[in-house]
Order: sequence, then C-alpha cells, then structure tokens
Amino acid sequence: MPASSPTSAFSRITSLASQRQIHAAFAWFHLNPRTILDWQAEVCSIPAPPFGEQARTAWIAGRFNEIGLEQIQTDAIGNVTAWLPAAHLDAESSGPVVVISAHLDTVFPAGTPLHPVLRQTNGEDRLEVPGASDNGAGIAGLLAVAAALAHSGFEIPAPLVFLGNVGEEGEGDLRGVRHFYAHNPLAARVAAHIVLDGAGSDGAVTQAVGSRRFRVTISGPGGHSFTDAGTPNPITALASALAALAETPLPREPRTTLNLGTIQGGTSVNSIPESATAAIDLRSTSAEELVRLEVALHRAVEDAVMKANSTGSYPVRRGKLVFRMETIGNRPAAALPADNSLLDALRAVDRLLGIVTTLRLGSTDANLPLSLGVPALSLGAGGDGGGAHTLAEWYSPRGRELALRRILLLALATLHHAVEI
Repeated sequence: MPASSPTSAFSRITSLASQRQIHAAFAWFHLNPRTILDWQAEVCSIPAPPFGEQARTAWIAGRFNEIGLEQIQTDAIGNVTAWLPAAHLDAESSGPVVVISAHLDTVFPAGTPLHPVLRQTNGEDRLEVPGASDNGAGIAGLLAVAAALAHSGFEIPAPLVFLGNVGEEGEGDLRGVRHFYAHNPLAARVAAHIVLDGAGSDGAVTQAVGSRRFRVTISGPGGHSFTDAGTPNPITALASALAALAETPLPREPRTTLNLGTIQGGTSVNSIPESATAAIDLRSTSAEELVRLEVALHRAVEDAVMKANSTGSYPVRRGKLVFRMETIGNRPAAALPADNSLLDALRAVDRLLGIVTTLRLGSTDANLPLSLGVPALSLGAGGDGGGAHTLAEWYSPRGRELALRRILLLALATLHHAVEI
C-alpha cells in the first residue's frame, strides 16, 4: 500500500471521527461493556487446544450471524470469515478488502479446566481464566468492532472482512492465516490486515520476529545399562549436541534468540535409551540469522552423533546412532515499512485519540501477510492482562473502549485509502 502523507491521513481520520454514524459506533462500545465481557468469558470457557478449535469455530460463526454479518463461511481447517459488505458492492466484486482477524486457539492442551471467574477488584471487573487475554481479548474485540459498525449503519466504501482463525499458537505455526492466504479467493484482494492479539491499547507490532522450530530425535539400539555397556547412548549424544548449540554466539542486533525448550527420552534408570528427543526454538528479526542458527543446529547434531558412533566400545552388531530432524515451526521474519500508509493511518488515529504509539517486535499472525508483502500489523484489543500462557491468566477491561475506537477508526481509514488508490 503506497505511503500517504501524515497530513492527509490525519485529515481522513478527523473527517471520519466527526460523522454521526461513527459517534453511534462509539456509543455502542460505551453502552455495551458487559456484552463484550460476556462474549469474552463465554469463548474462554470453550476448549481450543492446538488442532482442536472446532467448538470455538462454531461459536464465533454463531456470533457473526447474530451480529448480522454476511457471507459467513467456515473453511476446511476451521477458519471463519464474515463480511460487513459495502453498500454498493456485491460478493462478486473484485475490489480491495481489509481484514481484521483474531486467533481462536490457545496454548492449553485438551482437558485443561476452563472455568471463567469474574471478580470485582477495587471496583473494576477482572476475568480470570486461561486464555483470558490471549486471545479472549482479541476475539471479544473482533466481535465488538463488528457489532458496533453493524449497529451504526455506517456505509463502508469496500468490504471489511472479519476472520476468526485457527492455528496461531505453538505448533499451530500460523496454519490458519497460511490457509487463508493460500486458498481463500479473498486473499488476492487484501489491501491491509489488522490482527487483534491480546490486551493493550498503545502498542503495535510492526516488525515480525521470525522463528524456526525443530524436533531432533536421536535413536539407537538401546539395551541394559550393565550388560550392554558401551552401546552408544542417545541421551548422551543429544545432550552433547545441545550443549554445543548453546555456545553458538548470538548478536544483539538483529535481535536473535535460541531456546532449548524440551528434552525427553529413556524408559528407566538402568536402561540405555533407544531414543531421545528435544525441541528447539530459534528466533530473529533477520532471515539470515535464522539460516545461520539452523546450520549450527545441524552441525551440532551431526558432530555429536558422529563422535558417539566413532568412539563407542559396543559390538558392531549392536548398531549405531541415527538422527532425524523435523521442522515443526516456520514463521517468516518481515517488517511493515516505516513509510507505509497503514502505519501513517495508525499514527493519525493515535494522535486524534491521544495515544502515544509504541512500535514493537513480535511473533503473531501478522508475520504471514507481511512476508507476502501485504501491509499488516498486530494490535492489542484493549484492557490489561497478565499471566499469559499460564493457568493464572487474567484480564481487566479497564481502557478497552479507547482501544476499540482505535481499531475501528484504523480499519475504516484503511478501507477509504484502499479505495482511493
């Protein structure tokens, strides 16, 4: 999306914000905080483990229908799209669209107790339940913006597409937005993509941290710890490889990290294990750094296995160690250009609302469209939260209304700009 001048962006925002229908949308936010919080508590009570989001898929499709959105569709992997249509366009038009999305999945495995508790703390509501902020806040914000616009009667110049997508967290590896951009006919029409993820109202993730995740398994013949002593040990080799990898130098800039997340193996203290497995997470804002770390990982594992096979005192007939390396995550690194009109519009909205914009790094659904050249960013959907990815997660809706106004104005300004160019 070409750049626009800050002056024209601010003029567009102030003009939008002065319209009667926008005042009506803002009034809906102000008058319906309980409805929004009830949606949030309800969706958080529905399990949505990685690859198990079906119940939430059905739930959000139902909410889209109640709000009055159109063209509600569920795709093959569980993404749900719905339209707020432009008054003068039909579903067969080929012009630009803007997408607002929120991921439906959580990090919590099936069977995790999900019992939302709403407390009053110092006169303010507080929702306590796993997933309250990530991404209960994003889902509730998505629905609130859709409902406010539908209620307002504002005639948008191009379709606004609401997307509840699966597969953002962990080994989901952005599979929901990947599927949308690979298979949905709308993908080629997306002029901008706004992701709602978590709480907060003053930040924006515009630089996508890339990640590469691997599962390494080293296998061997195994045996008895005494009678088969000298047989190469997969845990020993894997530990050696991980220790070597941990010594890999990491630059301060571009920001790059390496995490050894899990290690598993063996059956008993007196058994030489038949296999050992580890999961490794590599992250960087630089694609080149990710390649360098991936090469370092391969070298560390190959060297460790080669050394174990060449120095063991085991009989040849017992066999040797082998390894397998699987890619379990691949999030591209990318960034929204500093002169992009989407960022100009965000700054103009924040200026109008009195928000000091903080640009951040992050790994969100926005990684994927940014890597494809689609202008995208990730915003908090308002309020405050803590304990993300833990059973003690909580959310407070304090300040949510300001964030929802921010999202609504940004989406509409982006739609108008997309139609003009």
